[in-house]
Amino acid sequence: MKSRKYTSVFIGSLIISLILVALGFVPGYGEIAENWRSLIGTDFGWFYLLLVTLIVFVCGFFVLSPMGQIKLGEPDSKPEYSTGSWIAMLFSAGMGIGLVFYGSAEPLSHFASKTPHAEPGSQQAMADSFQFTFFHWGIHAWAVYGIVAMALAYFGFRKEEKYLLSVTLKPLFGKKTDGWLGYIIDIITVVATVIGVATTLGFGAIQINGGLSYLTHNAIPNEMWVQVIIIVVTTGLFVLSALSGLGKGIKILSNVNMVLAIALLATAIVVGPTVKIFDNMTESIGLYLHEFFGMSFRTAAFNSGERSWIDTWTIFYWAWWISWSPFVGIFIARISKGRSIREFITVVLLIPTVLSFIWFSAFGTMANTVQQNGTADLTSLKVEETLFGTFSHYPLGILMSIIAIVLIFTFFITSADSATYVLSMLSEDGRLIPTNGKKVVWGAIVAGIAMALLFAGGLEALQSTLIIIALPFAVVIALIVVALIVEVYHEKVQMGLSISPKRYPEKGQPFKSYEPYEVEDSEDDQISEEKSEAKVVQKES
Repeated sequence: MKSRKYTSVFIGSLIISLILVALGFVPGYGEIAENWRSLIGTDFGWFYLLLVTLIVFVCGFFVLSPMGQIKLGEPDSKPEYSTGSWIAMLFSAGMGIGLVFYGSAEPLSHFASKTPHAEPGSQQAMADSFQFTFFHWGIHAWAVYGIVAMALAYFGFRKEEKYLLSVTLKPLFGKKTDGWLGYIIDIITVVATVIGVATTLGFGAIQINGGLSYLTHNAIPNEMWVQVIIIVVTTGLFVLSALSGLGKGIKILSNVNMVLAIALLATAIVVGPTVKIFDNMTESIGLYLHEFFGMSFRTAAFNSGERSWIDTWTIFYWAWWISWSPFVGIFIARISKGRSIREFITVVLLIPTVLSFIWFSAFGTMANTVQQNGTADLTSLKVEETLFGTFSHYPLGILMSIIAIVLIFTFFITSADSATYVLSMLSEDGRLIPTNGKKVVWGAIVAGIAMALLFAGGLEALQSTLIIIALPFAVVIALIVVALIVEVYHEKVQMGLSISPKRYPEKGQPFKSYEPYEVEDSEDDQISEEKSEAKVVQKES
C-alpha cells in the first residue's frame, strides 16, 4: 500500500510541481519565461512542426493498413461506453475551454489584427482566418491526442501492461523502462500534464471573469483576485466530481457539456448570419484541404516577417496539444477499450475535427461580420471578452453569453476532473482506480500553478510556460510513435494480417449482389469443416 501511496513518480513530480508554483511568485518570472519561449520557438519550431505532421501520417497509416483491425483489448472485448457518450467524453476532455475561449477571438485576430500573411481586413485575410483556425484545431491536434491514447490503450489493454506512458517504450528500451528511465519518463509526463491543465484552467478563469465583467458592465472587475476566487470555487467543484468516480462524474458532466455546446451552437447559427456561416465553412474546408501540406510545414524560412505569427499561434498550439496529450490521451485510452485501431483513430481524428469546424465557422463568422460591417471594433476588447462582445450585437445575446459562461464552468470542471483522475493514476503506478487522496492533492497543485502563472504575467505567462514544458515531452512522444510502430507491426506479422483478398471470383462467375454465387470449398475450408465435425462427434460421445 505504501508503494502505491508514495511512488517515486509521485514524489518526484510533486516536488517539481511545487517548485513551479513557487517560481510563479518570483519577481520577473514572466519575463524570463517569455525569453525562453522565444528561444524555443526560434530554435525548435521546426521540430514541433515535423513531429506533429509525422504523427498525422502515422495515424493515417494505421487506419489504412491491415493493422487497423487489431482491437485495443482482447479480441472479443466490447466497448465500455456507447458511441455517443464516448464521443462526448473525448470531445469535452480534448478541447473544452479552448473552443469557447478562442471561438470568436482567433478568427477575428487572423482577420483584423495579426493576420498570417494578408492585409488586415481584406478578403484574403477573411479566408485565411478560417483556414488557419481549422488548421490549428483540426486533424493535427487530434492526431497528437490519438497517437498517445492509442499507445496507452494498446499496451494497457492489449499487452496487459501497466497503464503508464513509460511502458509504451518497452519495444525500444526493454526492462530499462521498469527502472530509472521509466521514472524519468513518467515524471515528465506528470509535469507536462500538470502545466497543460493548469494553463487551460487559467484560460477558463480569465474568460469567466471577462464574461462576468462584460455582462455586469465592470461591476465584477476583470482582475486577478476575481480569477483566483473562480479557480478556488471551481477547484472545489471538480474535486467533488472527481471523487464521485469516472463513470458517474465525468460521464454526466460530459453529456451536459455536449447538450449545452450544441444548444449554444444551434442558437448562434439561427440568430447569426446563417447562410454566410455555412458558405464560409464550406469554402474554408476546401482551402484547408488544399493547403494542408503547405500549412503543415510552414516555418516562414523565406519570410522572417511572418515568423512571429507562426511562433505566436501555430507553435503555441502544437506545444499546447503536446502538453495536453498525456492527460487527454490517457483519459481517451481509458474510455476506449474494445475499439479497433481503425475505428478509434478514425473517430478521434474526424468527429471532433468536424465539430470544431462547425463551431469556429459559426462564432468566427459572427465576430468577423460585426467587424467587417463596422458595427463595432471588437479588436479593442480583451481576448477573453471577444465572444461576449460579439454576442451583444445579435438577438438573444444575453442568453448566449449566460450559456457560454455556464459551458465554460462545466468544461472547466470536466477537464480538471479528468486531469485529477489521470494524474492520480500516473502517481499510483498506473492503477486504474486511484485513491481519492491523490485526486485532492493534484487538484490543489493544478489550481496552485494556475494561480501562480496568472500572478506571474497572466495569459502570456501561461502560454510561455506551456511551450517550455512541452519540449521534453515532445521528445517522449517521438519515441512513443517509433515504439508503437515497432510493436504493432510485430503483432501484424505474428497474426498474419494482410490486405490481400482471401478469395477471388471464379472464371465466368463475377461477384454480384443480386445473383447467388457458389464456389467449391478450398482445402483449408474442408480441413476446418472436418475439425468442427470431429469436435461435435467428440462432444456427443
